[in-house]
Amino acid sequence: VPGQQKLAEKLIILNNRATGMLTRIYNIKKVSLKKKACSDSRSKPTFLTDKALESGVKFIVRKFPVVDIRNNQNQLAGVNNAKNDILKGLSLYYHTFVDVLEFKDHFYELLATFDSLSIYLDLTVNYDLTSQFLELIVRYASLMILVTRIDDRKAIIGLYDHAHDMIHGKINNVADVWRNASLFNVIATPSQMLNPALTDKMQCEYISIESLERWIYFGYLLCHPSMVSSQEATTGLWRPVLQSNFCLTLFRDEVIMLHRSAEDVFSSIKGYNKKVSEIKECRDTAAQQAGKVHKDKRKYLRTSIKEFVAILTDQPGLLGPKTLFVFMALAYARDEVMWLARNSSNFIKKVNAEDFVDRHLGELLFYMEELRLLVRRYDEVIQRYYVQYMYGYDSVILNEAVQNLSVCPEDESVIMTSIVNTMTSLSIKQVEQKELFDFRAMRLDWFRLQAYTSVNKAALSLKDNIGLARLMNTISFHCKVVDEVDEMLHETSDLSNFCFYQTFFGTAFKRCIELPAQSRFSIVFPLICGQFITAVGDFCPEERSHVRDRALNGVNQFLEEMAKEARNLLFNIASEQSQLADNLLPKNAAMTLKQGLAKKTKGKKQPKGNVQETTKPGAESKRKDRLYVTRMDKYHMALAEICTAINYRPSFVVWDHTFAPKEYLTAHLETRFARTLVSMTFNKDTNEIAKPTELLSKLRAYMATLQTVENYVHLDVTRIFNSVLLQQSQMVDSHGDTTITTLYTQWYLEVMLRQVSGGSTVFSEMRRHFVKVPNFADSSSTNQPLINAEEYSNSNELRALAQIIGPYGMKFLNESLVWHIASQITELKKAVAENLDTLTALRTNFDKPEQMAMLYRKLDGVENFLLRMTIIGVIFAFRDVAQEALNDVLQHRIPFLLASIEDFKEHVPKETDVKVTMSVNELATAAGIPCEIDPTLCSALSSQKIENPDEEYKVACLLMVFLAVAIPVLARNERSVFLPELVAHGN
Repeated sequence: VPGQQKLAEKLIILNNRATGMLTRIYNIKKVSLKKKACSDSRSKPTFLTDKALESGVKFIVRKFPVVDIRNNQNQLAGVNNAKNDILKGLSLYYHTFVDVLEFKDHFYELLATFDSLSIYLDLTVNYDLTSQFLELIVRYASLMILVTRIDDRKAIIGLYDHAHDMIHGKINNVADVWRNASLFNVIATPSQMLNPALTDKMQCEYISIESLERWIYFGYLLCHPSMVSSQEATTGLWRPVLQSNFCLTLFRDEVIMLHRSAEDVFSSIKGYNKKVSEIKECRDTAAQQAGKVHKDKRKYLRTSIKEFVAILTDQPGLLGPKTLFVFMALAYARDEVMWLARNSSNFIKKVNAEDFVDRHLGELLFYMEELRLLVRRYDEVIQRYYVQYMYGYDSVILNEAVQNLSVCPEDESVIMTSIVNTMTSLSIKQVEQKELFDFRAMRLDWFRLQAYTSVNKAALSLKDNIGLARLMNTISFHCKVVDEVDEMLHETSDLSNFCFYQTFFGTAFKRCIELPAQSRFSIVFPLICGQFITAVGDFCPEERSHVRDRALNGVNQFLEEMAKEARNLLFNIASEQSQLADNLLPKNAAMTLKQGLAKKTKGKKQPKGNVQETTKPGAESKRKDRLYVTRMDKYHMALAEICTAINYRPSFVVWDHTFAPKEYLTAHLETRFARTLVSMTFNKDTNEIAKPTELLSKLRAYMATLQTVENYVHLDVTRIFNSVLLQQSQMVDSHGDTTITTLYTQWYLEVMLRQVSGGSTVFSEMRRHFVKVPNFADSSSTNQPLINAEEYSNSNELRALAQIIGPYGMKFLNESLVWHIASQITELKKAVAENLDTLTALRTNFDKPEQMAMLYRKLDGVENFLLRMTIIGVIFAFRDVAQEALNDVLQHRIPFLLASIEDFKEHVPKETDVKVTMSVNELATAAGIPCEIDPTLCSALSSQKIENPDEEYKVACLLMVFLAVAIPVLARNERSVFLPELVAHGN
């Protein structure tokens, strides 16, 4: 009785179990081969690589499956010692092989049942029954092939059997069962009922083409006599499969090479020489045409799906009546994409390799994602359409069809009536109230009905009622798009196999992002990584973490590359704009003036020196015609494309991790902006530092360019500026790298001010900056070229510096200057301590000239003392103009806040606590306002204070004495000569 056989239930269970077995065998195979497909190579059982067990393992493999354990104890001594660990470590692998044997028995049992009942199979009639049965055949064959590819299967089975015998005193004999059952003999002879199922016309629109090809290939490979007897089967089905493929998928990235495998099978069968020749002919045809044909298919699908997306985006109401076409488009596109993935690395040498390189694959994947998004976004439109269709049309037509049946047994009648009642009870209000639909029971009833009515001599034969069968297949599709839209999307457009084609997937992404016109589609690659979760099942939980890591790493890698590409393009544009801004600086005006003078004096006496023709600023904007595209145009177009990809989704979730593409770009812009600023500030090759005004000009050019990214991506560029520039105002940035503030502080202290202290440069009170002394002859031995301090210390440069590094940076500069002052004072105190007795005597004999002269000659380090005092004066002079520059900038930027700070400072009552006064002075100093009591200097000097106040006072007094008696030395110094034109002198 068909109802008692539960064929539908068995098919569903065995197909699910076959998938689970394939997953486990695949996992074992990858571990065995030490490949990180979905498993870590470290997961390989240590017993298979242990040197102590090596001889025992080789012996077992050599004698497999009959291993004489009793008479070979010496060779198996290492195995005997590790028997408990072997049982524990190999249990999972061993029992997987045992499960395969059990699955094989159940498979052949079901096959015998189908054969005994003479089940009629036809995809256009009993689609569920036929497709499930054919898929089970293919999965069984794939499972057997994968098992034969596990190199360590004999070692695992033999080791476990031996360890089990040593512990429990009995052997499982699984190895012998495997041999006797011919497990590895894949090409068996299944029931001849495969033939009508494959030779009938296949009209299921959205079924996977690869699935059809696998059914055809394995079907005729397993029941080849029917192919020999039927020329129609050979011409219409078998040959097209061989002519359009080089390989077919067994499971994930495991494939079977079609031509070689078929040749191996048929060459061993007598009388099949003609078939072998036919296979070789098909292989040559595939080499010549397959790549080109599929390339043209992908090109057609790109254009068609793009137009389809545009129509549905504009008119989403069409999703209802055009749902079938959506799934057809997705299925065709998915098949072509996966064809390229598996064949691009498995084609034969005679092909044109360029046909397997698709630089526009990202575009096809992107429009597939767009279609999927539209289906999910407007799923309620689809539900409304098909719910009305089911209760308004399907239920009526089905009821009439049931009433018109000449014979309808009780079981079949109950099922049909139940289906009609289920559809009749539907209403549009259920959709409006967002009720969850569940038609799984109804579809399972239809599956059962197919099994009941497809057996030979059934009272109600489905092949005699094809109209009813096709109506029910249509209803099954209608109810599936109502309650399982996500499952339909998975069935027609699942790309989770890319998890196992990492090389192909990564190469496709690189080709996409390298082509500017295609880079806008690059966002689809990280989105596809979100589908990897569907590749994990319940039968192999240990691979879940590996697949998750691969998905997350893939998303991270793709988003990083996209952000880097956008960053590089943006900074290329900024670099060009910075150069254009540099051309407008006053320093470049001299050459233009010289060229103008040369043109005016043409024919007259020419000025000395060759005048080189330079390009005037603005010439880059002139165009001869609209077709002329500059390098900047290309940069902008490429930037617009990649930013479109980054801005496609604000965020998306992969394995419970939320990714925001814009945050990747923000992070890269921050890092690159900071490094660019530092590199523009100081040239390590020439050890030159940029003038603050020039750096400010470049900085503004970069900021203006970076601001344009807001036109493409919804970024807060101001936040980036604030973050980077604030970090550049500190001693080090968040990464611990040197900042602009540190570079300028070190340069001013160690280069410019040191040069000033050498006497070549003096501070001009009139000009308020350092100037070079005319006709100065440097007697020092240093070979370093003299810098023009005026170009770095004038008010324009210091104001530019204040704008770049801000109040925080100027505060750090101020503190560094004061720290150097404090260190000089420390050295002065040491000089006082060395001359303590002499200075004490000088202090008490100031009215005795002769004794003073005698005591003066006893002083040591007078010139050094004066030099340090001069250094302090130089630092104070620079500090004053730096503070003035800061104050000027703040007067322009924050006049009202600065007025409040000045008001605080001017109106602090004298009786106020000293700490409060110092706090106010500290605030004023940070704003560049001079104070009677310098809080920064007070803080630096307080750290040097001696515990004994009297001693501190005495040292301070003697310090003044030392300075007083040393001043006359300055009168004999040529640098002390007053320079009227500069209003300056060297001390």
